[in-house]
Amino acid sequence: MSTADTPSPTPWRTPMIVLAAGGLVALLCFGLRASFGLFLKPMSLDLGWGREVFALAMATQNLVWGVAQPFASAIAEKWGAGRVIAGGGILYGLGIYFMAHSADPYTLKLTGGVLIGMAQSGTGLGVVLGAVARALPTEKRTWGLGIVTAAGAAGQFTVVPIAQGMMDFGIEWLPAMLILATSAVILVMCGIPLAGKPDIKNASKTVIEADLGLTHALKQASTHRSYWLLTTGFFVCGFHVAFIGVHLPAYLTDVGMAAEWGAWALALIGLFNVIGSYTAGVLGDKYRKKNLLTILYFLRSVVILIFILLPVSAGSVLFFSAALGLLWLSTVPLTSGLVAQMFGARYMGTLFGVVFLSHQIGSFLGVWLGGYFYDTTGSYMPVWWAGVALGVAAAIIHIPIRDDAKAPASQAA
Repeated sequence: MSTADTPSPTPWRTPMIVLAAGGLVALLCFGLRASFGLFLKPMSLDLGWGREVFALAMATQNLVWGVAQPFASAIAEKWGAGRVIAGGGILYGLGIYFMAHSADPYTLKLTGGVLIGMAQSGTGLGVVLGAVARALPTEKRTWGLGIVTAAGAAGQFTVVPIAQGMMDFGIEWLPAMLILATSAVILVMCGIPLAGKPDIKNASKTVIEADLGLTHALKQASTHRSYWLLTTGFFVCGFHVAFIGVHLPAYLTDVGMAAEWGAWALALIGLFNVIGSYTAGVLGDKYRKKNLLTILYFLRSVVILIFILLPVSAGSVLFFSAALGLLWLSTVPLTSGLVAQMFGARYMGTLFGVVFLSHQIGSFLGVWLGGYFYDTTGSYMPVWWAGVALGVAAAIIHIPIRDDAKAPASQAA
């Protein structure tokens, strides 16, 4: 059995409590992040900016999150996830507060981009999944990762409608953002049950987990071909979800849909994402994860293709949101589960953080290119078509991944 992030479990630090706290952190981290797309159009109009300004800030946010994630995960694996999550919660609240008061594009990129990106690295899946993976037995690990990912999806289903509802009831976008900032207090409180250093003594006895340390784990991963294929494929996941999450509300209003449709489309994606993420976690414990990922990425391309070929209507938006929701973050428990399967749970957070960096590079390009092409061509279509092509490429990339053996060092042992 893998270890929890505490050497001496207490009634409020049991594996299920760790799982629940981790799920709540994921819910708020992803819920707040998903709500930012609702502010793209009103904030840009009020401040007289083009959409690329807001898009570049969100793209910077994704990139900073990805760059900082391996470091945040490494700190959590050395000193415990609780401190990292609490610090991330403080940065999240401050970042949203100062983002709402940004008076120029540079300040927006610094607050909404750099500060919130750092906050997300401390409260995101790289830290949370690592803590949960160490808290659960191997046979329940992918299931637990699916639960946490589903909780993140639930955040999109709950926080986004709340944010839109505030604006629908006459609250301007600035005070609405400030109200969202106060929820960061909950993130800080969730750090308590996740506090404590990882217990190495009782770790499962793979070579990397037990003896050789993080440096050796990174060295072994750097020579593992399947690890790099997995990392490359996750780039596409980031491209898809970031572009759609930020630009879908604006895209729908551009084609004549009411503003509420953008919020409810994101919420519906989040609702079906709960189902998809949980189902992926269950299936990942029964079937080969790389085959499931191949299917998921191919289906994403099919869903996007159908959406952009059909006339935009209430029916097409509902179909797109529900279908894509099933495939939205269902890649996460499978991808992170493959990392743990290859290298064990001890340094899974950091190794997944490196994979996640690729995801965030894709996110950066997806968000930024969406704003760039809209401002230069007046259309999102080049990025929609790029999403279709990248989904097919990701499906192909996962086919040669070897998931039937551990990393070379473990094989040698």
